[in-house]
Amino acid sequence: MNRRRFLPLAGIAAAAGYVSWKSKQEPHIASGPPGNSAVAVIRAASYQEDLVSKIYEGVRSCGLAVAGKRILLKPNLVEFDSATVINTDAAVIAAALEVFRKLGAAEVRIGEGPGHRRDTYDLADDAAYRKTIRGFEDLFVDLNRDDVTAVRGFAGEREMYFPNSVLAADLIVSLAKMKTHHWAGATLSMKNLFGLVPGSVYGWPKNKLHYIGIPESIVALNRTFRNTFAIVDGIVGMEGNGPIQGTPKHSGVLVMGSDLVAVDATCCRIMGIDPQKVEYLQMAAELGHLREARIDQRGESPRSVRSDFTLIEDFSHLRLVS
Repeated sequence: MNRRRFLPLAGIAAAAGYVSWKSKQEPHIASGPPGNSAVAVIRAASYQEDLVSKIYEGVRSCGLAVAGKRILLKPNLVEFDSATVINTDAAVIAAALEVFRKLGAAEVRIGEGPGHRRDTYDLADDAAYRKTIRGFEDLFVDLNRDDVTAVRGFAGEREMYFPNSVLAADLIVSLAKMKTHHWAGATLSMKNLFGLVPGSVYGWPKNKLHYIGIPESIVALNRTFRNTFAIVDGIVGMEGNGPIQGTPKHSGVLVMGSDLVAVDATCCRIMGIDPQKVEYLQMAAELGHLREARIDQRGESPRSVRSDFTLIEDFSHLRLVS
């Protein structure tokens, strides 16, 4: 049985236990964030534009304060294929690094734990991270190989191990890629947190998370790591059979915000996907993380930049009806 057939079955099995999983959430974990959630949609036609100014505009419009904080930039680095656009573009990472340094962050590092068993540094080379990001070697940590510490109460598990570089960060910035996903429908800032789970402990492709269930794990990661900010690279995303075998889709936007659920719901609308039909966003809504009326859209409206992504047949029902 291949990976595409096996892993959805694992998710179906885990979904049967969602009610019990939900009831086991640690009482100290807060429900969804109160008040309104600012989400900035900034036009960026290409990677050759002044992305530093674009990201600075989005960060400031969302009211994010980073002075004195230790920041971990978490890109989406999965595989490499020169014929498509799987990973967060190196220009976006380099621009984010410069912005947070200019805003007075005490430290900015880059960390990723790819879901496949690959040499992470070779992938970074292929994706031009080393070539584009000055001092990459000194800034980067392979989260699959980092030292780990146990965290209690993850998705009903007694404990779950996470990299110390993740746990030490004051702010985790999910530098996701705007893509469709052949199991989750869409992979954005929340799903990107799968890379925080160490493959050296839980195997590839992060087998523990697939056993728990993909939607359940996405929500659990979002509830465990509340110290987050999202910058979604939608300048050129991926449509069709994402997150690896799809085709490039130009959307010309960067989407940012501290409420990852609100950010992902906004990205879905830009992609022509109904967020209320995406399973992990439905789960987040049930737990109080998504209320349509409290998303405070800044910059462009999702409707003004909407560009429908091609969906595989299994997810054709996710299409957003105007």
